[in-house]
Amino acid sequence: MGDSTLSSVGRGRSKKRVFVGLVTHLAALAFGFALGIYLLPILTAPDSPDAAVLESLAKTAMYEGDFTMDLDGSDLFHWGTGRIYLSNDSLVHQGELAPGPDYMAYLVPSFVTNEEEFLKIKDQSRSLGSVKTFQGFMLPINEPIDFTRYRAVVIWCEAFGEFITAATLRPLK
Repeated sequence: MGDSTLSSVGRGRSKKRVFVGLVTHLAALAFGFALGIYLLPILTAPDSPDAAVLESLAKTAMYEGDFTMDLDGSDLFHWGTGRIYLSNDSLVHQGELAPGPDYMAYLVPSFVTNEEEFLKIKDQSRSLGSVKTFQGFMLPINEPIDFTRYRAVVIWCEAFGEFITAATLRPLK
């Protein structure tokens, strides 16, 4: 083999090494970015409300419902469990939500189990506010709401348009 053949083989290997290095570094960067998006809400979340406070607020509820993990739109990264309580002045959740960014709680006119169903009724739904904690939460209700217009509560990720969970509301008493 001549010197020119050896140098072209060396250049080919060098280009391949640069390409493989570039691809692996970009993959690691993408993985780190995705992991950061997932972990940031966990790291920056405020402390969850005290269980005694949630329990006390739940006693004034007019409606209750249950979040479960077995809904069509729920998966490994988008789920909720536990019980919700709705009163004239607050929405209370005792349970867990999969951590994520930009969660909102909505009152909805009918029970839905996935993104497509929620998007069809989102314009008829009422936002109750941002959910910032994942081990139970409390959202104040600061204005009168006709609860008879709503049949369920949905937790929705605004940032990614992802369904998290939902619960049918049942009247208490």
